[in-house]
Amino acid sequence: MITKNTIDKVFEQSRVEEVVGDFVQLKKAGSNYKALSPFSNEKTPSFVVSPVKQIWKDFSSGKGGNSVAFLMEHEHFTYPEAIKYLARKYNIEIEETQLNNEDKEKASERESLYIVSEFAKEFFKKTLNDSQEGRSIGLSYFQERGFSTQTIENFDLGFSPKEINYFSEVALKKGYDKIFLDKTGLSIFHENKTIDRFRGRVIFPIKSMSGRVLGFGARILDNKIKTAKYLNSPESLIYNKSKVLYGIYYAKQEIAKLDNCYIVEGYTDVIQLHQKGIKNVVSSSGTSLTNDQITLIRRLTSNITMLYDSDKAGINATLRGIDMILSAGMNVSICTFPEGQDPDSYSQERSLEEIEDFLKDNSKDFIQFKASFLSSQTVNNPILKAKTINEIVTSISTIPDRIKQELYVKHCSKIMDVSEDVLFNSLAQQNKSEGSYFSRRKVAKVHKTPKNIKVDVLFELEKKIIEILLLYGSKKEKFEEVILKKDKNGEVLMEPTTVESLVYEKIFLDLQQDEVDFANESFKSLYKTIINELQKNGKLVLDIFLNDLDAELSNQVTSILMNEDRYQLHDWFSKDIVVKGKKKVISQLVSETILSLRTYLINEKVKELQEKTQKNPEDNNNEILEEITDYYKLKSLLSKKLNRVL
Repeated sequence: MITKNTIDKVFEQSRVEEVVGDFVQLKKAGSNYKALSPFSNEKTPSFVVSPVKQIWKDFSSGKGGNSVAFLMEHEHFTYPEAIKYLARKYNIEIEETQLNNEDKEKASERESLYIVSEFAKEFFKKTLNDSQEGRSIGLSYFQERGFSTQTIENFDLGFSPKEINYFSEVALKKGYDKIFLDKTGLSIFHENKTIDRFRGRVIFPIKSMSGRVLGFGARILDNKIKTAKYLNSPESLIYNKSKVLYGIYYAKQEIAKLDNCYIVEGYTDVIQLHQKGIKNVVSSSGTSLTNDQITLIRRLTSNITMLYDSDKAGINATLRGIDMILSAGMNVSICTFPEGQDPDSYSQERSLEEIEDFLKDNSKDFIQFKASFLSSQTVNNPILKAKTINEIVTSISTIPDRIKQELYVKHCSKIMDVSEDVLFNSLAQQNKSEGSYFSRRKVAKVHKTPKNIKVDVLFELEKKIIEILLLYGSKKEKFEEVILKKDKNGEVLMEPTTVESLVYEKIFLDLQQDEVDFANESFKSLYKTIINELQKNGKLVLDIFLNDLDAELSNQVTSILMNEDRYQLHDWFSKDIVVKGKKKVISQLVSETILSLRTYLINEKVKELQEKTQKNPEDNNNEILEEITDYYKLKSLLSKKLNRVL
């Protein structure tokens, strides 16, 4: 594990504007930076980076956080990967806690396998471009497939010489351990012989989501040799083909941005589409789609479009994958290509616009796909038609969302010309819960959303208190306090006085005095955490503080902090519109917020007491009425203090 000392150094030295600026084109906007959202398609900027607060906020998607959060969202790194990335960027030595012997060996072996794989990638690239054999065989093959020099470079494509052990001998001479050459599958050691697994093949490096080389796919070019056309690295500590998707490293940003992932069969399908401009595409590398691969995509989007060949093998692969995708709670569409063509061949001679139009016009939901594919076999054959319907219902039954199930049943009813009740009964049998589900469907009601939604005053006031604590909690301010006294006639008077206090102490003492507890659970948790941090350290280091929160609370904090900077997106300053800053009136802001909260709570208490008197009008309610009168007097005093009618 990475030590806390390393993590603290990363947060101390990293600058959010520099980290985000490596991936997003930022433009100065006052004290902040703005940009088009990297997480959605938009024409006006809604993405803000605050160097002062060391956080970012994307108002179009609601995402936000510190440097680590950005790398996890944008690059889809895990937390340790993000920390290590920043450590490398800022030349920070990574310290790790002591592991037991078994964990040490595994970590050491894993890193050694990565190092050997990286060397192999560079070797194959160099051979492709610099050797006579590589250029005449490998490079010419890629060029015949229509791949540009830039595409070949981007995907790190390579070539392994035909000589039986050329790669292995070079690797051993350079000091790479025989054990790791064997475990990666790059070399085969048998008795006294050494054999290069991928000899005489073009090479496709297979990368993780963070870009590390996990293994290789290799294609033979000599049709006379009786061997498998494609060959993959064997399973190892770093490569598990059922958990890997070819192209995910290159596609992850576009998948998240466009909220859709295209799945194809082969390496060249991915590369050709990517070269044409369709970048949200991955491949299952010739294997059947697995649950682990679907989970990998689910980190980026809940929508999948399967692009498979129109031959029997392609259709069967599609049918197998549909139910797995649906059972993961994801949405699936299918697009089949004209007979005899695949995504690679179809794309080669067409423009980006033509390809996009084809994908848009020919993508079908799974019901339309199954119906059109299976209906050709059901013409004038009611038995086969019933089988087709059951196939579709089986797919619907795998969907965990009951609402989606119902919508798809209605869709199927229209397409297949069969009553909804029959389909629901069949679905109930599939789910083994006919009574409960069918009865729920019968009594389901639609609830209309009211047109005028009232603002939750308490929510806004509690949020404002959290915002003040985050922004100004450690500042010392002068506050006007009021001491209540009675004159000779018994009238309550307000005697003003000025006290100096830290903002968080002022809020804490006022809320404690009034015995106020937060109603919103998230705000309650944040309030306690912030107060504890300020009492302990006297300040909040925002990026470190955010890092210690869970994802939901961290996002809430970012939203609160960046809300005041949202006006900068409109470039009001250039239009001579001056927005009043909060820093000039912190004490007033604190006092007014606390007083407004007190007033709100008084109003709620008065309502509660009035309801008691209305429920029991015949009872003696003098005590309750007297209490109501006292609250009205207090409310009047608060009104004078706030200088407005309450």
